[in-house]
Amino acid sequence: MEAITIKKASISELVQLQEIGRTTFLHTFSTTDSEENMKIYLQSAFSTEKLTAEIQNPQSEFYLAALYEHVIGYLKINVGNAQTEIKDQNALEIERIYVMGEFHGKKVGQLLFEKALALAKQKKVDFIWLGVWEENHRALQFYTKNGFTTFDSHTFLIGDEEQTDVMMKLKL
Repeated sequence: MEAITIKKASISELVQLQEIGRTTFLHTFSTTDSEENMKIYLQSAFSTEKLTAEIQNPQSEFYLAALYEHVIGYLKINVGNAQTEIKDQNALEIERIYVMGEFHGKKVGQLLFEKALALAKQKKVDFIWLGVWEENHRALQFYTKNGFTTFDSHTFLIGDEEQTDVMMKLKL
């Protein structure tokens, strides 16, 4: 595979973030959630207004993985008050590592994770944390392989459907 580039995303890449976010989320979760709940979630989570606010938040960062200028995945990290739950000043949250299905198994997720790890070290945080759907075995295996351990769980809503996310942590 040719060299994959990773660059920080800006507001000019908003449409690309929306497209890859919706596509990968739908691919991962569409078999377990109703069509209506999926539609509600995708419209809300990847709306122009919500993503604009997230991109403009100085405590959140997005990074695009591209192959020949074609975006094939992205990373979203949060620190400080932008974290979705823990909000520990000495932590970094990986909120999303999304990779297009045809690039699974091609180390794109690993490159994005390594970018998150480098950012965590640069920011001098004590640990990285994240939530993973308990049925996303590929992701659970990926994070376990990279040294994460389970420390809790929480409920994740898609429309009115409740799912359980496993919360995982990597101490630095």
